[in-house]
Amino acid sequence: MKLINEYTLEIKKSKFIAYYYEVENVEEVKTILEYLKKEHKKAKHIPYAYKIDQFMKKSDDKEPSGTAGNPIYLLIERKELNHVLIAVVRYFGGIKLGAGGLLRAYTTACKNVLMK
Repeated sequence: MKLINEYTLEIKKSKFIAYYYEVENVEEVKTILEYLKKEHKKAKHIPYAYKIDQFMKKSDDKEPSGTAGNPIYLLIERKELNHVLIAVVRYFGGIKLGAGGLLRAYTTACKNVLMK
């Protein structure tokens, strides 16, 4: 596993920290996600998506359905990436962004983290 890039976006006091990893297998994905959860104990959500050959998974991590994991995965597909995990740690700032705001925030954070 290798951290390729990290990007932080702040919107209405919420902080979105995107991580872009190169991974070899699902075990590495699990290890990274466990690490991020320990490292960011106060974070409200850590949605993610990964693709390793024919294996893929996406998670909204309790964000409204389709607002986090899916946009992350769509960017992975659009850029034809493989052996990749993108996770976004979200610290809630007290102001609700709504589904559209969340979708834009996660998409923006992921687009920027993919720019090496």
